[in-house]
Amino acid sequence: MNGSHIPSATRNQQLVTLIQDVLECKDIGSFRKKVEDIMKYYDNYSGEKISFNDYRSLREDLRQAYDSRTLERGLYYIRRLKKSLEEWRDNGINDINLNRWKDYDDIITDSLWNFRRRDSSGSHLAWYWGNFIPQIPRQLILRYTKKGDWVLDPFAGSGTTIIESLRLGRKCLGVELNEDTVRKARGMIGNALEGTEWYLISGDSTSMDFKKLLEERKIQDVSLIILHPPYHDIIKFSNDPRDLSAAKSLKEFILGFSKVLSNVRPVLRKERYLAVVAGDKYSKGEWIPIGFKLMEETAKHGFKLVSIVVKNYEDTRAKRGQLELWRYRALLGGFYVFKHEYIFIFKKSGADRV
Repeated sequence: MNGSHIPSATRNQQLVTLIQDVLECKDIGSFRKKVEDIMKYYDNYSGEKISFNDYRSLREDLRQAYDSRTLERGLYYIRRLKKSLEEWRDNGINDINLNRWKDYDDIITDSLWNFRRRDSSGSHLAWYWGNFIPQIPRQLILRYTKKGDWVLDPFAGSGTTIIESLRLGRKCLGVELNEDTVRKARGMIGNALEGTEWYLISGDSTSMDFKKLLEERKIQDVSLIILHPPYHDIIKFSNDPRDLSAAKSLKEFILGFSKVLSNVRPVLRKERYLAVVAGDKYSKGEWIPIGFKLMEETAKHGFKLVSIVVKNYEDTRAKRGQLELWRYRALLGGFYVFKHEYIFIFKKSGADRV
């Protein structure tokens, strides 16, 4: 639910009129009768679309008023409901109406994200090995942008972030090193999402002049940056020396990531958010905490850490069909099989570097 079907004074004047009528009640009996009539009305509602989550929240509010023991308490709940429908309150960075916060069941606020399966709806096709699940950019976009805002993805891959941005009414600019991937992704995104504003550029984010890139497209700044780099050499995407997955050492990999941070920071709007999606790796008997190393590097660039999310996953291509083998290896080697990756949420702070 993205808020597009939340009842309001302008979208559903009938509801506000019915509620106003309830406020005229002088005794608890007539009050409950009118509240019950509203619930029955929406039980059989066939007019303007209201999602299940919207109506469930609305009915809970009405039920709370109906169950009140006194008229005074019931009227308090109804006045509160009326206010939530007529007034919009947000935090300035997204389209969430805080007066109707219960309506947003699909927006996660916990730091542990469990997804049963990858979202394959719309134009999402898992043809690109190593792309993240669409639910990750979706959650980030809903929390940290408004409709019409620009989102930047410097490791665009097959365009997952672009697709989710466009589906949610945002605009997106993606940069991807691999030209073949760009060509294929452009065709798939363009065919599925015509009439939307987006760019997928073939280029190297470690050396890209993002300010110039935005200026050429008359984009002032971006409201959210999502970085999902390779997890060093777990998946080697190419032999291109500019490819971070081809970095000869972890130090060289982190240096390349640091260059990307330096390049993208100036185009992020003040006090807005940057997310780093990263996993760890296990190599030669050692756990390599890539995620936390990237977290530390990001903090050096004037970004303030505000949250760490752990996204759990049960199945990956690397382990598919080998669950028993990995269990055996864990028992043999004394380690634990990790099924998670991190989402580090940062907020831009301080002055831009020259």
